[in-house]
Amino acid sequence: MKIDFAPASARRTLFRLHPAVLALGCGGALLCAAAAFGGWQLLEQQRQREQQLQHLRDHAAAMSARPVEVARVAIPEAQASFVNGAVMQLNLPWRELQDAVLAATPRTVALIALEPDPRKRVLKITAETRTSDDMVAYVAALKEQESFSGVLLTRHEINEQDPNRPLRFQLEATWLAR
Repeated sequence: MKIDFAPASARRTLFRLHPAVLALGCGGALLCAAAAFGGWQLLEQQRQREQQLQHLRDHAAAMSARPVEVARVAIPEAQASFVNGAVMQLNLPWRELQDAVLAATPRTVALIALEPDPRKRVLKITAETRTSDDMVAYVAALKEQESFSGVLLTRHEINEQDPNRPLRFQLEATWLAR
């Protein structure tokens, strides 16, 4: 039997607590202090980054306010036309043109050359066949292709030097810009 008539005080309460409870309380207090310190550090980092962001915004605004001077380079006319021609050649719709020509070409027609003119959007086709009927049928088949807006027979001749005497002809097909 424990009899204790002493008045209650904080010192007596601490003295009566189990040591494990005291250790847990101290550990909890340390964790709270560490969390508070970590939060304070995060707030400081956020303030620093906001200052850096504001500095970068001010710098970007100052840079955009200044006119940027671009050095003027004189390009000779010959070089400019050469570069423009090369760009036009690279931008040719080769696959579409080849597919359209091959779709219209029967076995009786032998293709010899395809020469594009990107400035005029004209494809010159040189071919050979045995008869004029095959030539006319080929021109009609090319006219039916959706890629071409017009097909003209520009030249035809019989090759007398070849023993088979094929009919060589040249067409100009204007392709549609897409």
